[in-house]
Amino acid sequence: MSSGHPALAGWSWLEAGQVLIPARAAARIDPTDQPAAWDGAQQSALDAALAVDPASPASWELALQLLHQPPSPQLREQADQLRRSLAGDTVTYVVNRNLNVSNHCVKHCSFCAFRRDPGQDGAYWHSRDTLQQRAAEAHAVGATELCIQGGLNPAARQDGSALAYHAQLLRDLAAAAPGVHLHAFSPQELLFIAEQDGCSLAQVLAGLQAAGLGSVPGTAAEVLSEPLRRRLCPEKLTARQWCAVILEVHAAGLASTATLLAGHVETPADRAAHLLTLVALQQRAWQHRRSGFSEFVLLPFIAAGAPAVLRHQVARDQPDLQAMLALSAQARLLLGRWFPNHQPSWVKLTLAGAAEALRWGCNDLGGTLMEETITRMAGASGGVAQTPQALAAAATALGRPVRQRTTLYGEALACV
Repeated sequence: MSSGHPALAGWSWLEAGQVLIPARAAARIDPTDQPAAWDGAQQSALDAALAVDPASPASWELALQLLHQPPSPQLREQADQLRRSLAGDTVTYVVNRNLNVSNHCVKHCSFCAFRRDPGQDGAYWHSRDTLQQRAAEAHAVGATELCIQGGLNPAARQDGSALAYHAQLLRDLAAAAPGVHLHAFSPQELLFIAEQDGCSLAQVLAGLQAAGLGSVPGTAAEVLSEPLRRRLCPEKLTARQWCAVILEVHAAGLASTATLLAGHVETPADRAAHLLTLVALQQRAWQHRRSGFSEFVLLPFIAAGAPAVLRHQVARDQPDLQAMLALSAQARLLLGRWFPNHQPSWVKLTLAGAAEALRWGCNDLGGTLMEETITRMAGASGGVAQTPQALAAAATALGRPVRQRTTLYGEALACV
């Protein structure tokens, strides 16, 4: 049986086909019709359907009904109540630093304002010394995490090996910032490393874990709907490949985050397929007593710096805050008990917008970041760094307690 990619194990490809839920043709909805308000009976029915099978017709129909709900006080309160029951009132955050190693990339995704060809205006590739210096600076101010991602750079090799380069990078950062959690390399990056070396994903994960890899960002998911990906990012790994990588990441004992890039050209059916697939993946992880996903992060699309064709289709430069708040609530209700932790993006929504999302089902404000390149180059207006004091103040202004956490939601010493 083909694995769908030479680096993927046969078992992960098979299971990915089982958990990936395709977007189905949805009945045309009259935009002048107002959907019936989401109520407790529908929520109970959705929870029951998901517990049996996220791919069932009942799960699909109820998910679509939920994802057509407009922003409303009732929707907000339902999501807020579920947040309270699953995660409590305490708002969490992590002191971390982003390290976007390089924006050299062989892909040409239609939504990406970050990637560059080597030598192109705005292209960069940070040296090891620079990255170690930035890691040491983060460690000195109390960071407990380094988040390491970048473009797909075929020149990033050591002794001819992409795996050797990335493993040495982790060792260098661990030496510069002892004890800091290394949250690194998206599923797309992991698969690219395996492609470059002609080895299996399992070998890549083992090599990176030996070098200190602690967990994996669940980016590159965008929207897990194959027809949409063929339109939005046809060069990227497929939705099924993303699921297969995540399955192998979880099987290796690594937790990952889960993300959704929303507010561009996706439909409610695309969103339903994505969120139901995340539930199916989390159920699979928990059935095998694996950590699975540590959190869900909604990533609103920033069109300001996007290529002209997509920017024209989206017809706005910054996210529609009310639409993203409604989606935050919908995601909380749909993902239910399978995802206790939900995080908005202050980089994309601004800190004020992210704080408002704490009233719409979110319980975590993410990280301090200290620097941010990918979203800044897309034209976001939310800034590139926050202090622990600013994140804490955003929570306390809502009357919510706050604490610093570790990457995987353990206790961390407060530094505010």
